Amino acid sequence: MSTQSQSPVAAPAATGIRPSLFAFAIFYGGMVCIAGVLGNKQVALGPLAVEAGIFAFLLLVITSSAVAEVHGRETANRLVVWGFVPLLVSLALTILVLAVPAATDMDPARLSAFDMMMGGTRRMWLAGLIAYGCSSLLNVTIFSKLKGGEGSKLLWFRSAVASVLSQILDTLLFIGIAFYGVFPIGELLAGQMLAKVVLSVVVVPPLIYLFVAIGRRLDSKAY
Repeated sequence: MSTQSQSPVAAPAATGIRPSLFAFAIFYGGMVCIAGVLGNKQVALGPLAVEAGIFAFLLLVITSSAVAEVHGRETANRLVVWGFVPLLVSLALTILVLAVPAATDMDPARLSAFDMMMGGTRRMWLAGLIAYGCSSLLNVTIFSKLKGGEGSKLLWFRSAVASVLSQILDTLLFIGIAFYGVFPIGELLAGQMLAKVVLSVVVVPPLIYLFVAIGRRLDSKAY
């Protein structure tokens, strides 16, 4: 009985999300949700006063820039767009929880504090959504556009410029939409912009290097 030799069948190429993108996406979703909660407190950084949500938002800027550096601009833009999912779900859950009656034995002081911290006007919620989308996409766009030629080596410069400009836009949009006509916003705009520009220049560049290094290390171990 003759046998027919068979050539080995090549295994299918590995597919799926790369480890760094998976890790960055999870981290990004968490920062999107916590930024609004942290924004209920103002912190003093020397002579500057800034809402604490800026720390989470800067991490969003850093993460999306790192994704753009490691995976490309289109992937980073998709990450920003998908960021609306946890943002909108957390907003919907907040509205639901605020609408559901509190337990009768809940401490009134805690209930009042919760309502004050988690409550917000539709105008503020709309301002947050618009500011997040526009400023985050602007950050990815500027960061990616500056990459090319000699500029491709200036990671610190690209990250600082993109973060500064996106933070300025974020401040203009959020404060303008949320508070214009409610009270004079000129002084608030100036103070918030100054604080965010300083943080963007000081904090963002070194963390960009760290995030890019982590991303490349995760991917190198997977292959």
